[in-house]
Amino acid sequence: MTATVPDSLIPYDEIVQEALRAVVGRVLGSVAATQALPGGHHFYITFKTHAPGVDIPQRLIERFPDEMTIVMQHRFWDLKVDDERFSIGLSFNQVPAMLTIPFSAITGFHDPAVNFELRFQAQEGPDAPEPHDEAENDGAAPPKPVDDGSNVVSVDFKRKK
Repeated sequence: MTATVPDSLIPYDEIVQEALRAVVGRVLGSVAATQALPGGHHFYITFKTHAPGVDIPQRLIERFPDEMTIVMQHRFWDLKVDDERFSIGLSFNQVPAMLTIPFSAITGFHDPAVNFELRFQAQEGPDAPEPHDEAENDGAAPPKPVDDGSNVVSVDFKRKK
C-alpha cells in the first residue's frame, strides 16, 4: 500500500511567495522613509520585464527582454513603495530612468552586505527565459558574495503527481 499526499485545496505555495515578497516591500519601505540605505546594505533586485504592471523604458526592455537585475546602492532617487509595487529612479549608462516594478514581478532579492537572499518561483518549462546579463546601471562594483549558503531562503514548491 502506498501513501499518497492529496492535492491541497489551499494554495500554500502562492501564499508563501506573497508573504516573502512582502518582506521585500517592507525592506524597501524602510529605505523609502529615509531615501538612504543603512550602513553597507545594497540590493540586487531581479524581475520579469514583461510582467503585468512593470513600467520601464523601452530601451531597457529591448536590452533585457525577459528578466532584468537592478542594483540599488549609491545612486537612486524618488523611491516610492506601496502595497503592490515600488518605483525608483536609477541611471543606466549615465541616462536617468524611472522604473515601476510590482512585487509580483520580482524573482529575486539579494543583499550581499549580509548575504541575505530570497528567490521566488519563476516560469518553468519550454517557455522559460534564457539566462541574461545583469543591468549596467551606474554604481560601484559590489564585493563578491560569500557562497556558503548562509542566510539564503529558497522556496520551491512542486506538486508530486
